[in-house]
Amino acid sequence: MKKLIAISSALALGLTVAACDGPKENAMEDAGEQNAEAVNEQAEAMEDAGTMTDEQADAVTDAAEDKADAMEEAGEAADNATGN
Repeated sequence: MKKLIAISSALALGLTVAACDGPKENAMEDAGEQNAEAVNEQAEAMEDAGTMTDEQADAVTDAAEDKADAMEEAGEAADNATGN
């Protein structure tokens, strides 16, 4: 439940900040978030099935979120390079 609240808060903050982002950053951020969400759902399903511990599921989700952040930063760098 705590993770759901944290994700919801992050998404709300992301929507607030999105208006200032360039098009490449927005696209990379969206793709990264979608991927992280899919990974999180898979990790939770594996945890529910007993094939993964809660700690492992959290680690996989954290890694996916880190990758999403890196994708967003790459998109921001691309926007800055093109002057957007």
